[in-house]
Amino acid sequence: MNKAKYYLNHSLVTLLPTKLLRWQAKQMLSHASQQEKDAIQQRIDYYNKVSHPFTLDRTKSTNVKSFHKTGGTTYYFDLYKVVKCFADHLRFSYINGDVVDVPSQPSFVKSRPIAGDNQNAVLLKLNAIRHYRFVDDKLAFKDKRDLLVWRGSGFRPNRRLLLDTLFGHPQCDIGRTDTKKGEQPEFVVPKMSIEEQLKYKFILSLEGKDVATNLKWIMSSNSLCITPKLRYETWFMEGKLEAGVHYVEVKDDFSDLIEKMNYYLEHQDEALDIIANANAWVAQFKNEKREKLIALKVAKKYFTLAE
Repeated sequence: MNKAKYYLNHSLVTLLPTKLLRWQAKQMLSHASQQEKDAIQQRIDYYNKVSHPFTLDRTKSTNVKSFHKTGGTTYYFDLYKVVKCFADHLRFSYINGDVVDVPSQPSFVKSRPIAGDNQNAVLLKLNAIRHYRFVDDKLAFKDKRDLLVWRGSGFRPNRRLLLDTLFGHPQCDIGRTDTKKGEQPEFVVPKMSIEEQLKYKFILSLEGKDVATNLKWIMSSNSLCITPKLRYETWFMEGKLEAGVHYVEVKDDFSDLIEKMNYYLEHQDEALDIIANANAWVAQFKNEKREKLIALKVAKKYFTLAE
């Protein structure tokens, strides 16, 4: 969905009577097939790990009736269409933006750390228009260029290290596209569209403040996703992805990146297996009806436990 259509559709949702939203949610919650229930429940319990009743700090929470825009528009729309399906008096906490710490009380968030006790960070599919862009890649892996590509902002330490280490390497087409004055001007290159990047066998994914925006569309393509160890996760369940199964993991200092590339150039059957697994992982997020159902069940579990 393009941005114009997204904003139009979600603006219209906010105009719908609350009773209609709740009726639609009730119908959806009661019509999940038996075949889907196990897989759905696993995802619900992964997103919402809260297992005991909890009491929210009233100064740091709101109720459904009073919920209003406090941050980015896309965060508001994506949360609105879930919470407005529940009773006005129910309370909840939420945090907008890139969340890299676990909240002090159960809260709806877009992202959370993978490691440690993260149960207070309850994941919903927020800022979906930016993060859930998948591609229809027509170019087979064998027909792509035997190179690695990366484009992005270069101000974070991991990106600066990448450029210092591998910029100009004959097997890498990488560079920063931001032009902040005085910062690595020698590494600034023209922007590259997703379509252009899909011509490369290897596409590098690098986390920023939290998750990497490009991880999802790379995994929906016929290119091989390469990334250092993942530290944050979203609705995409990055914490359940396995190195060597869904993507190729490299060291944080990129010292083994060229070695890994050469290995998969020589073992393209293994590269194709990883790409197939990545594509299969992405497929579960393309069923819009199921995605909405899971989001409603995550929220229902939250509201059931909130006192």
